[in-house]
Amino acid sequence: MPVFPIDPSDILAARKAGAGVVKRTPVTESLSLTERFGGNVVLKAENLQRTGSFKIRGAMNKLASLGDAAKNGVVAGSAGNHAQALAFAAKHYGVPCQIFVPTGASLSKMKSVLSYGATLTEGGDTLSDAVAAAQEHADKTGMILCHPFDDPIVVAGQATLGLELVEDIPDLATVIVPLGGGGLTGGVAIAVKQAMPHVRIIGVQVRACAPYAGDHPADGPIVTLADGIAVKTPGDFTRPIIEQFVDEIVVVEEDLVADAMVMLMDRSKLYVEGGGAVGVSALLSGQVVPSATGTTCVVLSGGNVDLGLVPNLIRRNETQAGRRLILFVRISDRPGGLARLLTLFAGAGANLIEVEHVREGISLHVRETGVQVVLEVRGREHADSVISMARQNDYVVDEVISR
Repeated sequence: MPVFPIDPSDILAARKAGAGVVKRTPVTESLSLTERFGGNVVLKAENLQRTGSFKIRGAMNKLASLGDAAKNGVVAGSAGNHAQALAFAAKHYGVPCQIFVPTGASLSKMKSVLSYGATLTEGGDTLSDAVAAAQEHADKTGMILCHPFDDPIVVAGQATLGLELVEDIPDLATVIVPLGGGGLTGGVAIAVKQAMPHVRIIGVQVRACAPYAGDHPADGPIVTLADGIAVKTPGDFTRPIIEQFVDEIVVVEEDLVADAMVMLMDRSKLYVEGGGAVGVSALLSGQVVPSATGTTCVVLSGGNVDLGLVPNLIRRNETQAGRRLILFVRISDRPGGLARLLTLFAGAGANLIEVEHVREGISLHVRETGVQVVLEVRGREHADSVISMARQNDYVVDEVISR
């Protein structure tokens, strides 16, 4: 019999600590994923959780455990989600909260931290730098350091998500969980394996930062859409849990993270951050196949996406799908020259998104000008017909920049 480092009673106590704050997030069917990959695939929509991620589960349990010891306040280093959760929990308990985040942390996450009344300091290149700054601050002030994942009380809080899966999905067969420091994955694994030892637990990391898979990133900042799971070093408490109770760890590429985010917006109407979407990326990569019998659950661990990122994701997706065409065309530099070209595109059924004159850095006839146009088209065949029509009308399309 396996020896679990967290008892079922600890998880039930964590559930009680979060009562009234932590939501029981829905498990939703995903017809698109089920049809595409087979099996029965559902989504645990933790992106709809209070503060936008699973982190509130561990933060509420941690604050509840501190009692009067937290009167001087709590402090943490975080990339964003733990910061928001701890700030909310500290406000709930009426204690001060100081947060340290690495330079370049998500603007939307930092704004939320401040809205909960916490004090925020930005600096350092990595999450490790932020945690080190938080530890130094705790040593100087007497505030209590609340680690984002390497704490049994925090892990017990995250395990309440696994308890919900056991209760809500009777035929649970596989759980796919984002894996950063290991708090969520370890907690879910413990809760699920205690009740359903046959269930397969799969942790998913992103290529830019996958220490559990043996891919240790270099020093310095990590550039990834999955910033919420970009943890360079596994925890002393969480590493043995992952090694003992997680059945498989897979690593996904950055492009598939972007694909998963857009797919969830488009098909499931769910707004999920990169770190929260990697479970879907694992399906898209083909590394994980849903169970043939029973239900496969993909945990969507967070939904705190910077709004400025969304247009870039949509543009990328439209281009990949062949619905965005970027052309460079030479036209006559006379009145009406551009209008005639755009009328031709309109007649071909292409919708103009953007047009820009380009006169410098290229070789043009004195009576010519170059234009770069961005067109919305119906697909690759339509794009080919638009280009063909332009050339048939004697326009020089020098380069198809992207389609």
